[in-house]
Amino acid sequence: MKKTGLILVFVTLISGMSMAQNYDNAIGLRGGLFNGLTYKTTLSSSTYLEGIFSTRWEGFMVTGLYEIAKPLDANAPGLNWYYGFGGHVGFFDADNDGPWDEGDFDGPIIGADGILGIEYTFAEVPINLSLDWKPSINLVGYDEFWGDNAAFSIRYVF
Repeated sequence: MKKTGLILVFVTLISGMSMAQNYDNAIGLRGGLFNGLTYKTTLSSSTYLEGIFSTRWEGFMVTGLYEIAKPLDANAPGLNWYYGFGGHVGFFDADNDGPWDEGDFDGPIIGADGILGIEYTFAEVPINLSLDWKPSINLVGYDEFWGDNAAFSIRYVF
């Protein structure tokens, strides 16, 4: 009887740990200077695709990213760091009169993105939290480097 109970506890712990490390899909909100929606899907045990729809400066941007995740600590299942790259397209109609006053920029943009972040997926509830930095450079349109795109995301995992 003790042996059966011990096996049951072990199986429960292992299944909870594996759930905390991986997920098939996650959708949620992304908050930072570029606010929006985020969707991540699994390609393999350590690679993901992420799509982000974000808004800022009277415009919008759609970003696609390929991400590689690595465990941060073997004793903390579900805690990963990740990095990746991708691209974005968007359209802006902005009169930037803020403290940095970079001038007006209107029209379409196309560019390249990188991402570096940390995430935690809870084993007990289907929630994933992440904090990342996503610098980007616009190659077409408003050709500037945007290094201020850091964000906190909360996602529902399914």
